[in-house]
Amino acid sequence: MVARTSTCLRRLAGGRRSGIVGFSRFLANPRVTAEAVIEGWGAELSQACAGRHILAIQDSSDFNFSTTKERSRGLGAIGKGSGRGVLLHAMLGVDAETGGILGLAAGRIWTRDGRVSVPHRARPLSEKESHRWLSTAEAAKTVLAQAHMVTEIGDRESDIYEKWARLPEPGFHILTRAMTDRSILEGGGKLSSAPLKLAGTAQVAMRARPGRPARTARLEARFGPVTIKRPANLARQPGLAETVEVSLIEVSEVNAPPGAEPISWRLLTTHKVEDADMAWRAVSWYRQRWHIEQFFRTLKQQGLQLEDSQLENAERLIKLTAIAARAACTIMQLVQARDGKSGQDAKIAFSSSEIQTLHALLPELEGKTALQKNPHPPETLAWAAWIIAKLGGWDGYPKSKPPGPITFRHGLQYFKSVSHGWKLRNV
Repeated sequence: MVARTSTCLRRLAGGRRSGIVGFSRFLANPRVTAEAVIEGWGAELSQACAGRHILAIQDSSDFNFSTTKERSRGLGAIGKGSGRGVLLHAMLGVDAETGGILGLAAGRIWTRDGRVSVPHRARPLSEKESHRWLSTAEAAKTVLAQAHMVTEIGDRESDIYEKWARLPEPGFHILTRAMTDRSILEGGGKLSSAPLKLAGTAQVAMRARPGRPARTARLEARFGPVTIKRPANLARQPGLAETVEVSLIEVSEVNAPPGAEPISWRLLTTHKVEDADMAWRAVSWYRQRWHIEQFFRTLKQQGLQLEDSQLENAERLIKLTAIAARAACTIMQLVQARDGKSGQDAKIAFSSSEIQTLHALLPELEGKTALQKNPHPPETLAWAAWIIAKLGGWDGYPKSKPPGPITFRHGLQYFKSVSHGWKLRNV
């Protein structure tokens, strides 16, 4: 999948019927489960996280597979329309200091089985889809056991009181954007009325996202301790703390451009935020959520095009999604390795034969001057990424715009053909 940037079985098999049949049998085998594949996600991360501060970033996305009334493929409804597909919840492990993607920690993949008739508020958390925010974090604790510190990061949907009351422990923190204006103990008020200290302003480069072009925003931050209160509808849950002490950081954009929606974040964290430096550090951690958004884009049209899969069976589509998620993470590591900071080995993305091919291609891609040489140590992921980017059309000069996912996709497609020919050189 990484080499061909595709999840199409015909492309993965290189047109060989035996390969297509082999892949199909693998996905159909009842001993091959999505749960086992997901459990294997964290094997690399559990070693790479040792001694580091890890940002454990989690989020969900749905994948819409084409269906008709006669061909539902066993898939349940997604979203608010008539679409059918599977849902993926994943957690990425990111180095808090470098921003390097270290791997996938845990997650869940499922398809819905009809509509739930019991009202949402009448069901316990364990019977709601939102329980994934807790169960994924709990599973990640084992994977990230060797980390120096972990900060779980989620967007507004993950602002669940049970998560605040049950997940934190020494070395395991939470940083989440608030969903609602929660009730707090101080003065019997709300988060919006909490007394906060000014942390100053900062110029922050905001990445482009759907409906918002990239821009530099001037942000103002305020911070202070608050004690959030247990919601009234959870009063009957035994063992659930009545209050949780957290830090509140409010971030707002000053003088937003005309027509642009101003940045406005209300962040809650179990980290002690006692000065302006820590407030802005927590904001920088939250901004790393961009990685999980890019992860889902890599799985979709910008990368593996998972939603184009024509597999007939929902169970097989779920397994395919579990495998594709790991491939998407590797592709992101390859893109990120272009700056040489990750220090990862090329073997996480390329076979021994493919690394030989990279060595053979390098002399043709390097120029005569130092600026045209591959600057990275041989057989590192950054070294391989430089070669793949050159094959995808990048000019290789340090001052040029860094290669992005599309350039790497083109380079990988070309490289796969060259690599196949290299394997046949002695046949």
